Amino acid sequence: MIIAKTREEIELMRESALIVSKTLGALASEVKPGVTTLHLDKIAETCIRDHGAIPGFLGLYDFPNSLCMSPNEQVVHGIPNSKPLQEGDIISIDCGALKNGFYGDHAYTFEVGEVDPRTKKLLEVTKESLYKGIAEFKHGNRVGDVGYAIQKYCEDHGYGIVRELVGHGLGAKMHEDPEMPNYGKRGRGKKFIEGMVVAIEPMVNRGTHRIKQHNDGWTITTRDGEPSAHFEHDVALVDGKPELLSTFKYIYDALGITSDEEDAFRAQAITN
Repeated sequence: MIIAKTREEIELMRESALIVSKTLGALASEVKPGVTTLHLDKIAETCIRDHGAIPGFLGLYDFPNSLCMSPNEQVVHGIPNSKPLQEGDIISIDCGALKNGFYGDHAYTFEVGEVDPRTKKLLEVTKESLYKGIAEFKHGNRVGDVGYAIQKYCEDHGYGIVRELVGHGLGAKMHEDPEMPNYGKRGRGKKFIEGMVVAIEPMVNRGTHRIKQHNDGWTITTRDGEPSAHFEHDVALVDGKPELLSTFKYIYDALGITSDEEDAFRAQAITN
């Protein structure tokens, strides 16, 4: 059952989402060759706790860390370790925070140093597909409308959409109804209702959509070893339209990037 949130609850969720956004922003300038994912994980935990929140992933389903760190062919759920990042890597950093009884859950795929043009294009298209999906999260639409928009955009570029892993509702639990696949048919699936909050998160492979799970019970990689990209936003349905609760602004500020990609989905600008 989809759990609608009040306006007050949505504002509490915005606070949790922005803590995650600020944490990803703090990591942005630290993602570079020679840095370990375990080091980044420690920075993230400190940042989350300094904002009065609890790491949302730490201990969830027995996950051992605060971040899911998934480089290159890893899709999601990678466990931080002591292996240094290398020039030309990409890495999905997925982060969660729990504050005031509500979760934020938000991800970005970073470039490590100089990345080859084919991989840059994968990241670009995956992020663009996220906003294609968000635009369909509106009154009168259904889950399949969001999935269709993401799937069509990515497959038109020749990429594979992961089937086994999906976005989800978000609230007092990390995973609520409805599941939000990144594929689907228009007009199918559960209907969107005012006040619902979802995490929309395209997981897109440069090659096949097929994946495999490793023996650690967490790490997911592409079946063919091609790289995978992952971007995620938290979005509420407010007045029948999508309202972003999370932001990439802090990442862009750290990296010197100018972007207006979020403007259409935000009632008021983020100023802090």
